[in-house]
Amino acid sequence: MKLNKVMKSFVIALPVVTMMACSSGPSEEELAAERNRVAQEQAEAERQSQAAEEQRVQAEAAQRMKRQEEMAQEQMDALKKEQTVYFDFDRSTIKAEFREILNKHAEYLVQNPDQKVVVEGHTDSRGTPEYNIALGERRAQSVETYLMNAGVSSDQVSTVSYGEEKPAVMGSTEYAQAQNRRGVVVYQ
Repeated sequence: MKLNKVMKSFVIALPVVTMMACSSGPSEEELAAERNRVAQEQAEAERQSQAAEEQRVQAEAAQRMKRQEEMAQEQMDALKKEQTVYFDFDRSTIKAEFREILNKHAEYLVQNPDQKVVVEGHTDSRGTPEYNIALGERRAQSVETYLMNAGVSSDQVSTVSYGEEKPAVMGSTEYAQAQNRRGVVVYQ
């Protein structure tokens, strides 16, 4: 009988012990909280990764922009070294040897539509002041027309004639006269 009582107690205690053993693990609420914590950590890691990627993309874009500006400045500096077109005596026709220079200016102006230029027309000292102003104007307009035919907007180009007023070289030698018969592309 005693054995029977022990057996009955054991049979009753076994399910209770089993239930206690099963309930000793994390509760459903604790598991849900842990899942939320892990999800938040993953979301934060993803946000940090996206922020780092955005910074990298922005840095690359800024670097590209800076390089483009540097290249444009280099191109501008090179163009400023070749901005003069020389003309024959009493002529306003652009010589073939200056077309390449004007093509470079036109290409730059087409690529940079915000850039503006003034084409200055100059003459040597031969002729009346009135005639030289008119000839300087024709020379400046000849360069302007060439640039516009190459695709430059008329809003980007203006002209001015100085006639004989601003000589590049003083003197009356043929060299000095030839240096003064010119059209100059001046960037604003």
